[in-house]
Amino acid sequence: MADTVTSQTIADGDRIAILKFTNVSDGSGESAVKKVDVSALAANSQGETCTGVKVAKIWWACRGMGVNLEFDASTNVLITGLPADSTGDEYYDEVFSGIPNNAGSGKTGDIDFTTVDHSSGDTYSIILELIKTYA
Repeated sequence: MADTVTSQTIADGDRIAILKFTNVSDGSGESAVKKVDVSALAANSQGETCTGVKVAKIWWACRGMGVNLEFDASTNVLITGLPADSTGDEYYDEVFSGIPNNAGSGKTGDIDFTTVDHSSGDTYSIILELIKTYA
């Protein structure tokens, strides 16, 4: 068995991408699963390929399990942890321009999810607003 997961692109423009992710756990959970693949995001109007993202906003609802959002690298770097049995929203672009990717060696620009203390029937729904960056 495997967790039942979905990914949905709500918007993918020159500057902003909005993506939604859901999971209904069978108890196996997710470990560093790539959720945001920057190479799959749309190129900008100049034809430049997206090479990374900054996290501008997060909306979430976690029931039963928590979720760690991580910048993908040789050793992943924690962006933030969303606690079990919580809902919330965070806005990182109002005072500064989003959380930049500070991963070091092997940095890919992608974002991975890892579930924490997952059990069968636990769920999450996460929406990310991302500011796209180009090399």
